[in-house]
Amino acid sequence: TFTSAYQMIAADANNSETITTLDAFQIRKVILQLDEYFPNNTSWRFVDGDHVFVDALNPWGYPEAINVLNLEEDQLDLDFTGVKVGDVNASSTPNLQAAVEDRNNGTISFNAEDKQVQAGDIFTVELTADAALAGCQFTLNYNNLELVSINDALANADNFGQHADALTMSWNDSAIRQLSDEVLVSLTFQATADLQLSEVLTINSRYTKAEAYTAQGVEHIGLTFSGQAKDAYVLYQNIPNPFTGITTIGFDMAEAGNASLEIRSIEGKLIESVEGYFNKGYNELSIKDLNTTGLLYYTLRTDDFSATKKMILVQ
Repeated sequence: TFTSAYQMIAADANNSETITTLDAFQIRKVILQLDEYFPNNTSWRFVDGDHVFVDALNPWGYPEAINVLNLEEDQLDLDFTGVKVGDVNASSTPNLQAAVEDRNNGTISFNAEDKQVQAGDIFTVELTADAALAGCQFTLNYNNLELVSINDALANADNFGQHADALTMSWNDSAIRQLSDEVLVSLTFQATADLQLSEVLTINSRYTKAEAYTAQGVEHIGLTFSGQAKDAYVLYQNIPNPFTGITTIGFDMAEAGNASLEIRSIEGKLIESVEGYFNKGYNELSIKDLNTTGLLYYTLRTDDFSATKKMILVQ
């Protein structure tokens, strides 16, 4: 329930001076990165800080400019209130520094059936979760797969955005919903190479930030496969690969702790090393400015685990 005029202004994504499902539709298109901006609006609206709203639920007609008549004196008491369009819970980070982390330490695991497939095989992937959610969003990355169809489940085609080698997804319900016996996502793919599904399908924040909304707040999202232990160390293939400039390396931690990621050339020369403390569940690192090209190896190490994969950096 909105109680603030600023919530109303933020929700009016299409700048129609009304709040309708069209606004939710427009916001979702930006979340899915189908649109880069709101076509009939700006990213921010600025309200005269001294303005008093007569009706908080009908704020339109508010002043967005202050006229200064005397330029010979200091004007130090002129203020605006900035409203980020679409941000009805005021969680944006205006200075573009690291976002305020309002998540708890929980991780919601989506599960898919792992399988080996041959080049040319057409098969369906279903994502389920033993969890109660009000909504979620994420980026689903895939390699050596072609998307055939987005099938109706709890989420349908309206909840997805299609990109070259990934799908963005945003879904919500009117209340918290137990998903134990329901399929959230159903997708049909065709394999372009022989592969193991768990090695080519990943969830991360490459385009749309991966997060789930529960009664406990905002939680992380991970992807597990039947046949894998839920609490397991997993190193995923970097996305995109091959890459130019920047790539994302995702990995699962069986428990919170210290880990290191090393990137080496084919000759074994150390190119980059990252060490840190990481949460249990899914984590990811963005790698850039490696100042090299060609075939590289990256290795994840913890006290109990080590795994190596290949990636290709092109000019």
